[in-house]
Amino acid sequence: MRDEVRVEVDVAERHLTIVECRPPWRGGMGAKWTRFPIARLRYTKSAGMWSLYWRDRDLRFHAYDLVSPTASVEELLGELDRDPTAIFWG
Repeated sequence: MRDEVRVEVDVAERHLTIVECRPPWRGGMGAKWTRFPIARLRYTKSAGMWSLYWRDRDLRFHAYDLVSPTASVEELLGELDRDPTAIFWG
């Protein structure tokens, strides 16, 4: 199934939302893929820093406190990929 899942990014003015996309999982559901937000990267312009947020079951985002805000988006994406607490990818 992993080869059928894709990860996309929704871009807004002050944040990026990482979205997991899955193909229709049963017949009759149409051709529309399911989109599920996984994490958010928020940018604070005054500090020039990005922060990582995790999403709860009610689709609300909360600060992820295991990595400090950073100017490096790559550092936050690395933490998201590692997911040491399984809070992002389960």
